[in-house]
Amino acid sequence: MTTSANPHHLVLGELEDFLSGRILTDTHDERYRQKIARILVMEKGFDKKNIEAGINLEITAGTRKARMKVDFLVHHEGRSVMLVKYAPGSLVTRRLSTLALSRVIRPYQIPFAVITNGEDAEIMAGDSGKVTATGLDHLPDLEAVRRAVISFSFDPVGPVIFDQASRIAFACEIDGSCPCDSDVCILE
Repeated sequence: MTTSANPHHLVLGELEDFLSGRILTDTHDERYRQKIARILVMEKGFDKKNIEAGINLEITAGTRKARMKVDFLVHHEGRSVMLVKYAPGSLVTRRLSTLALSRVIRPYQIPFAVITNGEDAEIMAGDSGKVTATGLDHLPDLEAVRRAVISFSFDPVGPVIFDQASRIAFACEIDGSCPCDSDVCILE
């Protein structure tokens, strides 16, 4: 075992990405991401081609800009229906930023926003922000998504809500993040 250029991640070797088949650096965090991807496909019934991983998202707060990665977006019938954000540690402290990300990554509100540490999860209703379920076993499955999108409005996120969500995501995900974290890049 060696350490990577990022001193916070122990490199355990390489692994094959479950969704794409690409070879990735094997870290504890990546193992959890792979676990989540397997759950979405093998237990929740989503097709691999409907799961987008490692999405680059540019966040703006006033004149400040940064780029970060969102772990997973699950799509159904041409729309993003679930955002899944992995982060080690406490879930409660990441609720607000995960909900904010679900409001800025697409021009409409995503129905499900999920924060997980790979061992536990909180599932939030995108429109209300209310935690509707907890635990990886309660992640929405394909049938739950089908039922939910029938009545979900997919209303555009207005400019005031978008700006507020961008600032929340920036404050929680970018400000104070480790400068050697490869998932975050401050832009000039």
